[in-house]
Amino acid sequence: MEGNLDAAIESLLNVEKQCRLSGDVAGTRKAAVDIVELCFKDAAWKTLNDQIVVLSKRRGQLKQAITAVVQKAMEYIDVTPDVDTRIELIKTLSSVAAGKIYVEIERARLIKRLAKIKEEQGKIDEAADLMQEVAVETFGSMAKTEKIAFILEQVRLCLDRQDYVRAQILSRKISPRVFDADTTKEKKKLKEGDNMVQEAPAEIPSLLELKRIYYELMIRYYSHNNDYLEMCRCYKSIYEIPAIKEDLSKWIPVLRKICWYLVLAPHDPMQSSLLNATLEDKNLSEIPNFRLLLKQVVTMEVIQWTKLWEFFKDEYENEKNFLGGALGAKAAEDLKLRIIEHNILVVSKYYSRITLKRLADLLCLSLQEAEKHLSDMVNSKALIAKIDRPMGIISFRTAQDSNGVLNSWASNLEKLLDLVEKSCHQIHKETMIHKVVLKA
Repeated sequence: MEGNLDAAIESLLNVEKQCRLSGDVAGTRKAAVDIVELCFKDAAWKTLNDQIVVLSKRRGQLKQAITAVVQKAMEYIDVTPDVDTRIELIKTLSSVAAGKIYVEIERARLIKRLAKIKEEQGKIDEAADLMQEVAVETFGSMAKTEKIAFILEQVRLCLDRQDYVRAQILSRKISPRVFDADTTKEKKKLKEGDNMVQEAPAEIPSLLELKRIYYELMIRYYSHNNDYLEMCRCYKSIYEIPAIKEDLSKWIPVLRKICWYLVLAPHDPMQSSLLNATLEDKNLSEIPNFRLLLKQVVTMEVIQWTKLWEFFKDEYENEKNFLGGALGAKAAEDLKLRIIEHNILVVSKYYSRITLKRLADLLCLSLQEAEKHLSDMVNSKALIAKIDRPMGIISFRTAQDSNGVLNSWASNLEKLLDLVEKSCHQIHKETMIHKVVLKA
């Protein structure tokens, strides 16, 4: 049999036919697997591909036999003599598994391996297109961690080809809440379900490691349009991972990034909340310069940009030596813009009316620049202000309608009457006390 491969295959095919027609699942599966093994031992890769297709297309072929053939042939992928043979074998197995639910997981793994080969050959677009063909989120029998790892690979390839729209769509298939699930409860649940969900392969990372990979990919996505607040929230989630938080050398770079992106983010309630929460973190004592930076931004006082930049320029330049690489080239400009916006907000807190010239002096800007930044903040609804350009006066008071004016007047009048009533009561009390003392 070893000397004549074709005769041996023909003999096994007859055995497989008899077992299949008689409904012998074990016999059919064994005969099919023996054919695959025979081709492999004889190093007949083309014959192996042909026989896999023949076995899968035989009339009334059993699901168990096809599954066994696909799984057995997948073991030989790593020992193929060259890349072309490996690609051909993967494509054959993938075409056999296409449209068959009982081998959908095997097909997903095959597509992933083929995409990896294409990526190594520099064909990023082909690899991304291959991965997008598979919708693993619909696979009920695939382990949760393997599903997440597959989707993350899809997102990574889309980011590598700069397809940011598709990357965002794919990333939404993963809910961040899935990373906070209790893995111990998950395992118990699987045992009760008679092991319907397959075990994830050994190379699939743990859930917490997948969480880190997910947020690193999301940072890459948000960095292309400089969404600093979302980048900060991603770093915040990475910072909360136990493996990161327990290692000083890992959490310091992450905390530095959190501080930078908090300061770079536009002022809004979410940014303010994160800023105050970060200031309460005791770990900030390890990086006192950043604590000082956040403190300055929180304090309602005008910040001198030149002094701030002189103090933090070295920290800004040193950021490239830490995790995540250097801050973007646009970040320095955005930092200056945030300081100007902070100063305008401070001025609006202390002044109801101010001249444009005085505002420009406080901001260390020209009249045109001060007016431009103020107008931008009003347009973005971060501030309410009106400019009287002929007079050169800025008013930070909100315009009230007639109802608002009447309500304000009524409220003030009510407060005045309360004060008069309290004063009369105190005078009457003092008078009564004085009369009692005189009688005594």
